[in-house]
Formats: sequence, structure tokens, C-alpha cells
Amino acid sequence: MAATVSRKLSNALEGALAGGGDPATSPLYVFGPFLKLIVVAGVADVTFGASVWLVVFTIAMVSAMYRLVMRWVTDGSGGSGLTEEEFGGWAVKINAGITFVEYTLTFLVSMAALVTFIADRVPMLNEKFLFLQYRAIVAVILSILTGWVVNRGPKTAAAIFGPATAAVLLLLWTMNIATIIKLGLHLPNFSLQAFQGEYLHYTLAGYARILAVMTGIEVFANLVAAYEGTPEEKSRKAFGSLLIIMGTAAATMLITGPAIYRLSDPTNPEVSVFTQTMDKLLPAPLAYAGTLIGVAVLLSASAASAQGLQNLALGLKSRHYVPEIIGRRNKYDVADVPVWIEVGIASLCFLFIGTREETYLSVYAAGVFILLSMTGWAASKRLVRELKAEFSISHAATLVGTVIAAFLTTGATIIIFAERFKEGAWTYFIFIPVLYAIFTYYRKKLGPPSPLAEELGRLEEAMWSVVTPGEAPPVTVTMPVVETTWEANPERLARWREPAQPPRHILVPLGGSVYAEQALEAAITLARANGGQITLVSVIRTRDPNPSDEQSRTMLQSMKQQKEAYLQKVAERVREQGVSVDYQVGIGPIADVLNQIAHERNVDLLIMTTHSKSAFQRWLMGSKASKILQLVNVPVLVFRPHRQVETPPPIKFDRILVPLDGSEYAERVLPYARALAAVFHSQIILLSIPEVPEPGLYGTMADVVAKLRAKAEAKSRAYLSAVAEVLREEGHAVEIVITGTDPARTILEVGEQRDVDLIMLSTHGHGALDRVFLGSTAERVVHHTQRPVFMLPIPEHRPER
Repeated sequence: MAATVSRKLSNALEGALAGGGDPATSPLYVFGPFLKLIVVAGVADVTFGASVWLVVFTIAMVSAMYRLVMRWVTDGSGGSGLTEEEFGGWAVKINAGITFVEYTLTFLVSMAALVTFIADRVPMLNEKFLFLQYRAIVAVILSILTGWVVNRGPKTAAAIFGPATAAVLLLLWTMNIATIIKLGLHLPNFSLQAFQGEYLHYTLAGYARILAVMTGIEVFANLVAAYEGTPEEKSRKAFGSLLIIMGTAAATMLITGPAIYRLSDPTNPEVSVFTQTMDKLLPAPLAYAGTLIGVAVLLSASAASAQGLQNLALGLKSRHYVPEIIGRRNKYDVADVPVWIEVGIASLCFLFIGTREETYLSVYAAGVFILLSMTGWAASKRLVRELKAEFSISHAATLVGTVIAAFLTTGATIIIFAERFKEGAWTYFIFIPVLYAIFTYYRKKLGPPSPLAEELGRLEEAMWSVVTPGEAPPVTVTMPVVETTWEANPERLARWREPAQPPRHILVPLGGSVYAEQALEAAITLARANGGQITLVSVIRTRDPNPSDEQSRTMLQSMKQQKEAYLQKVAERVREQGVSVDYQVGIGPIADVLNQIAHERNVDLLIMTTHSKSAFQRWLMGSKASKILQLVNVPVLVFRPHRQVETPPPIKFDRILVPLDGSEYAERVLPYARALAAVFHSQIILLSIPEVPEPGLYGTMADVVAKLRAKAEAKSRAYLSAVAEVLREEGHAVEIVITGTDPARTILEVGEQRDVDLIMLSTHGHGALDRVFLGSTAERVVHHTQRPVFMLPIPEHRPER
């Protein structure tokens, strides 16, 4: 987890407040399951202190280990970045899978604890409405509202949820001070008996239940890039932030923990042990204020987990581990699909499993410690390599401490799985292999990304979206980036110079409306200019082209005759304009029929009109254009019909927009662009959307991303210049445009800004499921523009850039 803030963090306290919401909330809910176990078993007097001291020792050792991570990895990728460097590709997918699960569990635990805090003051929420507790309904409503706010962007989320971390830190220290004043300072007893006989099981089981107090520790390693100063100063400040938050958590365990044990009744199902203790230690107004603080910070933690999932999706999309739709930005420039997936999963869990936070804590802590143990062994591996290169006593001592931390986190992982396997930890043996397989599939399907996209993906995965006010001061960031200057491939240059063949045989589907006939104007213009011919097609849509009963056959024959009569009249009008024309009536699904006729007649181009639908209608029913694009393997020119006039204005293609991404796949549209430009004397506008988004979307990471963006823009400029040179040699007027982030949105915006007459794209067919997940820039453009769009279907295999 990481934090994206709109200005650089200047000190450790700012960092603690920006990214410490998740770990700071953990003392509010970890004591309940822990005390319920050992109090009911009657072993609390012996095991309580041992479990707490084990956790505090683990906090200390893991914190020291993260000091190393912060020194080594300063780009914001944290422990995940270190494990990727040391272990390679498999670690990327394991990290990503566990992180996805952890973000979802953070949302579940935080929202469940939030509802528990509300129910502490409003007991009726524990009652049922039909078969559901009211608290489950409240949890679902709050989850949906949180998702809606988060998907409106980090600034909106920050304005609504606010910096609640400062309030919860104040609450925890107020509890610590009140405990000392009222009860004195009584640290937990550490009894060796807790590690003997029957007590050992409860000591380790209690340890496993309160290890969730360490959730969120990774955020401070991810925050390094958000501070001002040199890399060493950044890492020092980030470690200071870690000490503030984890030090507060450890102090609360040692000071207030014994008070919670003495003053609360963990068997009380109506009120949490933390609220019971607040009510006895604090005056009534402060205790109720504490509840409000707890609700606010847990709501903030839920929102932060959703924002973390957004950034994880962006990073995985950039690195080609997930399909485009998962990381696609909405109009607020955030990936909204993962948040709704998270909200959906959480809502189902609340409705069918319940809203008690202890239900999810075991799975939550298990994932945290898998990641911590991977980081520990990655750090140990790097230290061993450094020690071999240069031996010193200090290096050796550091290695010993890091190995101890690695053993502790690995041991804690084993304990959690052993103790809580049946309570949910077993699910990792399903979740992680499934997610690993999904990441592997899409990486293979989409191919490896460029070095720039790979680097950007690591940064995106590391971000948290916690926004603070202010502007980022100018800073200098040193970051190794692979050089990406583009060199023209001679074979590709030669292919661009191949003579462009204009479309000579044009297929025009007609349904009988004047709007569909508007496609004829373009077909006639092209056919006349190139000495070509037109085939008119009308399709009788039916699932059974050869019905067995006489009545259906008669009806089908009658419809066919009506269609033929209609096509004959249209054909006569076309012939009057000096163009060769034929017609045919097809029977069956429209896309299948058109594809079959196009191949049988060796068609060069299909021209059609399409009607706009809402996003919901397109999802529910699809569209004629979408279905045809899936199946037809010839170029398609799509027009939006003019609704107000039966006779459309003359076709002109004065300005043609051709988006290119540097791949041979996209370049295959160039011969068609050249052919049309030669006929209409068009200006060709070459558009490249750099593979690195605009840096303004990245808060404090903006200076780092700006360097990547500059590299990406230079690469795009060199590439488009090479293409433009070839086109200008042929006498075409060419303009180069390099801008934007989201391909479809950028194409639409540039089309409007340049008032283009035609957009030309390459597209490719997928199976139905792949199309849903991989998405299609071409289809998004068709559905949202009023301008003609030319689409060239390309085989599914995409050549490397």
C-alpha cells in the first residue's frame, strides 16, 4: 500500500498521517477475538502477556527490516519491488494476487469493525430484519457509498473522509494516558509457563489473532517516494513515519492492552471490548467522541483500501497482467471497475457470512505475513550478496537481524495457517493459484510491455490515494530508466512504401430505412473514384434459414421477394450514377451472413451505418456494429446517419485521423489511409498516445512519472516522424499529434479538436469472453463519436512493437 498525496511530505509526522490510517486502526479491533479465545479457555492469566510481548518483538524486528527496504527501494514500490528484484516474475504475480486479496480484506475488516463501533452505541443494529441483521444492511449501504465516493477521484474521497489518522492517534494516546492515570503502568507479565504444555497452543493462537496489528506496515516503504529530499533523507523520514504509527500500536498493546483485559468482558456480544474499556477509562463525552473517531478512521481505511485496489489495477494493466477493462480510467481518472468488484464481494460477504470483524481477521493476517515473509527473505538474499562482495561486522549483524525477522514472519505465517486454517486461511490455496493463472494468461495473451510501461506499472501498484492539500514544490528525482529511442525497422519502412490499393468491391448492408441508405453516398463516391463495384445486401434475420413447415417456408419466401424488390430499386438508382452494382438477400444472423458474402464475393470494404445506444443498452443487447466487428474479417467503414435529412451532405474526408501505437498491428491501417487520402486529397493526422500517462494524475509521484512521460513522448515523436516522412514523400499533407492518456478518450477528443472527417483504426476479433475483458478501443470510439470510423480487422496474434 502506498500514498499518493498532492504535495511532497516534508516530515515523518506528515507521512504518518498520510499513510498510517490502516495500521493505526488495528488496536481498535484485534483484542476482541484474542481475549475471547484465552478468557473462555481460562488461560488468560498465563498466556496474555506472552502473546502480547511476542507481537511487540515481531513489530520491532520487522520494522528494523523495513529500514533496509526503505534504503534500497526509493521509487515507491517498497517490499514488493524488492521481492521482484530478488525473485523475479513469479514474485510479481504472487505479490499481486495476495495484495488484491489483502485490499479486499482490508475493506471487509475495516467496514465490519466500523459497523461494530456503530452497533456498540446503537444496539438495535444487532437485531434482524427478516433473515438479515440490520448491521449487515448498514454495512452494504456504507460499502456502496464508499465505492461511489472513491470512484469520483482521490480529491473527492479526501474531502469527504478527511485526515482521520491524527484523531485515532490522539485517541490511542488518550487511552494510554488514562490507563496510567487510573490504573497505573502495568506492563503485561511475560511467563515462561505460557510456552509449556497446554498453554503453548493458546499462546501461539493468541499471537496469531493479534498479529493483524501489523497490517499496513508496508505502506511506509511505499511512501518513500512521497517525501522531499535526497533518497537517504526520504528513507529516513519514511522510517520515522513507521516508528510513529507502529510505536503507537506497540505502546497501546503494552499499556492499554492489560486494561482492556482487566476491564472488559469479551463474552459480551453487544459491545466490543475496546468500547467497554473506553467507557470505563474516559468521561462519557470523550468515550462517545472516541466512537465517532473510530467510525471516521475505519471509513477512511475502507476508502484507502479501495483506492489501493484502483492503483494496483492500473499497475497490473500497464504491465499486461490484467485486461484493459480492469485498469481503464473513468472520467475522474481512476479505475472504477476494481472498486465495484471489491464492493460486490464485500456486500456478498456481509449478507451471507456476517459483519463480525473476527470472521475476516484470520485470512487478513495470513496474507499480510506471506508478504512480510517474502520481503524478509528478499532482504536476506540481498544482504548475503552484499556481504559476499564486502564483508564487515556491521553487515553481518544486519544480516543476522534480518534473518531473524524473516524467520519470525515465516513462523508467524505458519502459525496463522495452522491455527486459522479451517476459519478461512485455507482460501489462499484457492485464491492465489487462480489469480496467478489469470495473471499468467493475460501476460501471455497481451505480450510483455515495454520497459517504460513495466516501470510505470510498478509505480502505479505502489500508490495509495490519500490526498492532502497543497502543491508539490520543485524537486529533483533520480531514477534509472531504460532508453527508449525508436529506430525505424527497414522492413516496416519498405512496407509503408508499398503501393496502396484502394477498395474496389464495396459491400453495403441495407435494412430498408433511409438512414441505412446514407452509407450509399460514401460507397458510390469510392466506387466511382476507383472504378469499383458495389454489392447491396439485405438480411432476413432468423435462426432457422431452412424451416421444415410449409407456412414458415412460404413466409420466408415472401420476405425474400420483398427484400429483392427493394434492393432492385436501390440498385437502379446506383446504376444511374454510373456505378456497377449487384445485390443479394441473405438469410440468418446478420454478422454471419455479411461475413460469408464478403468472402464469397471477395469484398474489399464493408460500409454501414450504426445507431447510438446508451452504455446500458449496448451491454444488454449489443449493437449491429459490435456484432459485425466480432465476426467480419474485411475492413468496415461505419457512419452515424443524419437524422434530420433524407439526403445527407456530400462525403468528404479532408482530415483523416490515424492513431498509431508503434506496433505493426496498428500500422496495417496505413495503406488504406494512403489510398483514401489520394482519392480525397486529405490531410493525414497521425496520433500517438504515449504509453506513460500524463504525470498530473500521480500526485507526489508526478516528478518521477514526468521523466517516464518525457521518454515515452520522445519515443512516440521519433516513431511518428519516421511514418510521416514516408507519407510526405508520397505528397500527403501530414500532421503529428502526441497527447493523452486513455486511447479511446484521446482519439475522441483529438477528433473533435481537429474536426476530422474520418477516424481510421485497426481492430481485432476475440472470443465473447475475451472481448468483454480485453475491451476494444475501436468499439468505444464507434459508440461515442458522430464521425465516420474505418476499422481494419487484424488477426488476433499481435506483432511485437
